[in-house]
Amino acid sequence: MDSSNIWYKFDLHGYKVNALLFLLCFLLLPTLASAQMNRADHDNKKVYFGVMMGFNNSNFRIEHSQDFLNHDSILVVNSPKGPGFNLGIVSNLRLNKHFDLRFVPGVAFSTRRLEYQQINELMVNKEIESVLLQFPLSLKFKSDRYNNFRFYVLGGPRLDYDLASNSKKRKAFDIVKLGRFDYTIDYGLGVQFFFPMFILAPEVSISQGIPNLHVPTEQLQFSNVLDKLFSRTIMFKLQFEG
Repeated sequence: MDSSNIWYKFDLHGYKVNALLFLLCFLLLPTLASAQMNRADHDNKKVYFGVMMGFNNSNFRIEHSQDFLNHDSILVVNSPKGPGFNLGIVSNLRLNKHFDLRFVPGVAFSTRRLEYQQINELMVNKEIESVLLQFPLSLKFKSDRYNNFRFYVLGGPRLDYDLASNSKKRKAFDIVKLGRFDYTIDYGLGVQFFFPMFILAPEVSISQGIPNLHVPTEQLQFSNVLDKLFSRTIMFKLQFEG
């Protein structure tokens, strides 16, 4: 079976899961709005914690090298999205009525791909798997609470350390290598649903990488046609907060 078809089906499945989760959350709105006030003392908490789990879709923003313009066999280089998932611990510090400081350290498993179209119409796919330790720090702005839900937006920097980085494989001349460290800017939005025993907070966020991750591999045409690679990720997260 074609591996690209497998990823395509996996991606579609992920989008269906996300759509169903969002639909479920919004179907809960009337119930939560009409119910009695749950966790009425929550807004008085200075600090609270929780757990996060989610899905991600990651790819690269590509800047081509001068060799790409002069190359006689590779016509196009694309970076299709690859699937992954996230796990983390939520730490939230209340600053005032509308602003929180949020730290959600965690681990992300992601697969990013490079797709090369050659002059003979042959497609070559290079997959780069990463296991990322992530340390995001966000400033969160939250709306007034309406009975048992509220909206919020957030943004801030994030540091990633790739435990599975292939940049140290100096004797491997057939792979596109990535550096270990990445620095990103994250921004997103979410909703908090207040239940009697916990708070459910679905969130969507976008991540844009700042540094160039590409580590050139000499004499590898799939690396030579690349100048810079920047990470890009869309994440859907479910957070269960205390």
